[in-house]
Amino acid sequence: MSLTSNVLTQKQALRLKSDLVQRAKAIGFDDVRITGADAIPQAPERLRAFVDAGYHASMSWMPETMDRRGDPKALWPEVNSVIMLAMNYGPEENPLELRSHKEKGAVSVYARNRDYHDIIKGKLKELASLVVSKGGGDVKVFVDTAPVMEKPLAYAAGLGWQGKHTNLVSRELGSWFFLGSIFTTLDLPKDEPEVDHCGRCRRCLDACPTNAFPEPYKIDARRCISYLTIEHHGSIPLEFREPMGNRIYGCDDCLGVCPWNKFAQAASEAKLQAREDLKEPELAFLLQLDDAAFRQFFSGSPIKRIGRNRFIRNCLIAAGNSGEANLLPIVEQHLSDDASVVRSMAVWAYEKLATAAMFASVREQLLPQESEEEVREEWLRTEVNPQ
Repeated sequence: MSLTSNVLTQKQALRLKSDLVQRAKAIGFDDVRITGADAIPQAPERLRAFVDAGYHASMSWMPETMDRRGDPKALWPEVNSVIMLAMNYGPEENPLELRSHKEKGAVSVYARNRDYHDIIKGKLKELASLVVSKGGGDVKVFVDTAPVMEKPLAYAAGLGWQGKHTNLVSRELGSWFFLGSIFTTLDLPKDEPEVDHCGRCRRCLDACPTNAFPEPYKIDARRCISYLTIEHHGSIPLEFREPMGNRIYGCDDCLGVCPWNKFAQAASEAKLQAREDLKEPELAFLLQLDDAAFRQFFSGSPIKRIGRNRFIRNCLIAAGNSGEANLLPIVEQHLSDDASVVRSMAVWAYEKLATAAMFASVREQLLPQESEEEVREEWLRTEVNPQ
C-alpha cells in the first residue's frame, strides 16, 4: 500500500494522527502511540547479551534474525515512524486462583479463545490503509510474526514500560494486552517514552515458580514455564515438572501478581474473551484427546500450533502433580502412546500417582518392550521398591 509522497505538513501529520487514534479505538484498540524508527539504539546490544547468555534456549530464530530484530531500519530501511498499538485481553477473574484446582488445566489467559495474531492483523491492515489513503507513503504491519522488538518500541512510544518480568506494563491497562505495530515511511508526530514505575516492587520475580529471572529485567527462557510448555520440544526437564503444577499452556504468574493490574479491565473484544470450556478444563477430558479431537477442540486457538503430542505431554505433567488417583487409568493408556514424548511423561505421571508396587509391575511389563532411549531413561530414572 503506497502513495508517492512521504512528506506531510505539520498540520496534515497532526490531523492524520488524530484520525488514526480515533479509528484505532473505534475498532478495538485500547491505546495508540508513535515513536521513531531510531528510538531503541540500545536494543541490539541488549539482544546480543541475551542470546550470548543462552537465555533464548532453543529458539534459534532469535540469533538468526538478531540484526534485523535489533533495528527497525535493518528490517526495513525506508521506515521513519513506528505506530504501536495495544489491545486489552484482560481476564474477568483472577487466573491464579486456578492453581489450587489440581484436577483442572490452567491455560494462559491470552490463549483461552481465538488466536490473537488473526484478530489484530486484520485490524492493523485496516489502519494501515487509512494511513496510506490520508497520508501517502508506504506501510508494513507486524504482530509478533516478524523480527520486531515490540516491547522496547512500545516502551519508547509511551504505551508502557518493561517491568522487572520483561513484559510491558501500563498504568491504564495493567499487564494484560497485546501489541501490534505499523511501520510507515511517513514522519508522524512522536509521543514521549514512558518511565519505569516498578520502584522497589519485586512481586513478579518472587512469584516465578521456576526462578526464571536471573535478575530484574532479565529472563532465562530455559527456566520459563511459558517457554517450556509452548516452545520446548521433547520431555520437560525433571526439575521443572513439579513447579509446573497444573499449567498446561503458558504461565501467568508474573503478570497476575503485578499491582498495576488493579487498573486493568476485562477484554472488550469478544474473540479475546475466554471460552467457557477453556476457563477450567478438566484434565480427564483433555488427556483423552487424540490428534483429530485435539485439532477440532482447539480450532482457531493458538494452542493448536504446538500439536497434540506436546499438549498431552503438558497435561500428563499436570496429572502427575494433581494427586488425583482417578486419572491413573487415563495416564496408563498413554504409556503405550505412539509418541515417545507422551510415553515418557506418562511414565513420570504414573509413578507420581501409582503405588510403588503398581509402578514396578507396569515397568516390568513395558520396559523390556521399549526401544526409544528417552522413554527407557524415564523408566529407569527411579529405583522402585514394591510395597
